Amino acid sequence: MSEKIEMIECPVTLSYNFSAGAAPTRFLRGMKDGRLTGQRSPLTGKVIVPPRGACPESGLPTSEEVALPDTATVITFTIIYLPIPTSKLDPPFVVANLVLDNSDQTFIHLVSGCANEDVKIGMRVKAVWKDQSEWDYSMDNIAYFEPTGEPPVDIEALKTRRLAEARQYIEKKAGSK
Repeated sequence: MSEKIEMIECPVTLSYNFSAGAAPTRFLRGMKDGRLTGQRSPLTGKVIVPPRGACPESGLPTSEEVALPDTATVITFTIIYLPIPTSKLDPPFVVANLVLDNSDQTFIHLVSGCANEDVKIGMRVKAVWKDQSEWDYSMDNIAYFEPTGEPPVDIEALKTRRLAEARQYIEKKAGSK
């Protein structure tokens, strides 16, 4: 009787082409020029970044472009200790969910420029851009985010403030009609 095979190692790769669409294309063009942009939901007033062309809550089309700074807050993070196949990064390193200032949707990026153990929820960070000669139509134009040295932000207070700002925007918009 032959030995039972319980597991095999078989690396898998997936190569695909992605059609960005109108809103992501504008975002990626901005990235090529060193600008971050989002789009405001016409229903909720929230700013979505990177924009997808529709509000994730209502499904309504978004068209109002919003210029955003390259500063953000760490919402959640993890320290990666194991190597990731095809990654150029050597562990350990930090991957974080960040929310750009004046926006309402998180995105994932690297946090560096400090000891991994010093990264905290609520930490204020700023983009470190690659040399402009390396820029392409990609979030990879930002090498990583590093601490600003500002005091940490209370995440619940940030959420409450952003929701209030979104409501004020909608009320102001409704009042101007």
